[in-house]
Amino acid sequence: MKVIKNGKVLTENGLQKVDIQFDENRIIAIGENLDGDEIVDAHGLTVLPGLVDVHVHLRQPGREQKETIHTGTLAAAHGGFTSIFAMPNVIPFPDDVKTMQEYKALIQKESVVRTFPYATITTEEAGKEVVPMHDLKAYTHWFSDDGVGIDNDDVMKEAMETAKKEDVLIAMHTEDMDYRKPGASVHDSPINRDRGYIGIPSACEAEPLKRDLDLAVSIGNKYHACHISCIESVQYLQEAKAAGGNISAEVTTHHLLLEDKDVQGPMWKMNPPLRSHADRMALIEGLENGTLDFIANDHAPHTLAEKNQSMEKAPFGIVSLETSFPLLYSEFVVKEKRWTLTQLINWMATKPAKRFGIPAGEIKVGKYPDFVFADLDATYTIDASTFVSKGKNTPFDGWQVQGKICQTIVGGKTVWKG
Repeated sequence: MKVIKNGKVLTENGLQKVDIQFDENRIIAIGENLDGDEIVDAHGLTVLPGLVDVHVHLRQPGREQKETIHTGTLAAAHGGFTSIFAMPNVIPFPDDVKTMQEYKALIQKESVVRTFPYATITTEEAGKEVVPMHDLKAYTHWFSDDGVGIDNDDVMKEAMETAKKEDVLIAMHTEDMDYRKPGASVHDSPINRDRGYIGIPSACEAEPLKRDLDLAVSIGNKYHACHISCIESVQYLQEAKAAGGNISAEVTTHHLLLEDKDVQGPMWKMNPPLRSHADRMALIEGLENGTLDFIANDHAPHTLAEKNQSMEKAPFGIVSLETSFPLLYSEFVVKEKRWTLTQLINWMATKPAKRFGIPAGEIKVGKYPDFVFADLDATYTIDASTFVSKGKNTPFDGWQVQGKICQTIVGGKTVWKG
């Protein structure tokens, strides 16, 4: 049994000078003058619950040149994330029991944080045949075809009806490729057209989302919308929630901080793209009013050789695990004073954990003994060359930030100390 002492602890009652007693399985007690076999000294630091990200690409198996389970989860620990959900667009796809068993065994062997794998919604993410959710739910309760949309209305309806029957969650990347021209790389806006870029309209995301939301309201299944980027999507989500849908949605750090005007090259290329100022304001306000439920970051590592191509040829995606907390803390808590630390942790830990059904994201008796020690006064410059992730593809290289992750504890054991 261990005890954390001397830190400021973020509890449900705010920041408090209390001790935390825990073992490898759970938080046992929170209070004053607690005893343990080992003292973990958090002097001068703030103790936060481990962060939770429900949208992470680890690339392994199949694309280990971009990232591995070990490097990706070490990057998560470096960024303060103790629970992550691994997207299923790996090779082979985890779309049957045997493959999922092998995938989970690999995760168990290589991961340094809690890693929960998605299964695909359709076989090989081809959008044609719904996977055997009844058999797979013994291994996962979360299903996604992230990276592609599902065009066929009948297949989407069958997937949702099956998800409702099996009581599992569907996380959807909504994208209608009819709206996306070949070579499109950024938001379709005047500023990007003037630069000579081919744009992706908001309808590419919003229209298939509207179809999904109508189905989800009708069927009543658990539906989660990935990486929302535009004002139309926020409006559709507001309507669907008002209609009683069992619906949640996420927004990324980069969509909260950046706009189409900020694009300078392939490091700013992600899917969905950075949209207009009005879209970004709608995302911030949507998060604040509960239309968007929490923050997830779509960590998408690529090699520098891949990213250092033309805008048309470079792959979509940026890395995010090691930068999201300090970026958001610096901008919205310190600089703008728009959010409190409690709000930020609610969106980065508590709410995603609750929605995805894991006992994490809070410093509370009975929860996972997963903690982050942060020096909230420390300032530094983001340097992509120092990332633990294999991916160095970020638009935030060189940004000045405040709030440094100093130590990460998962299952009662330190997995990162900087």
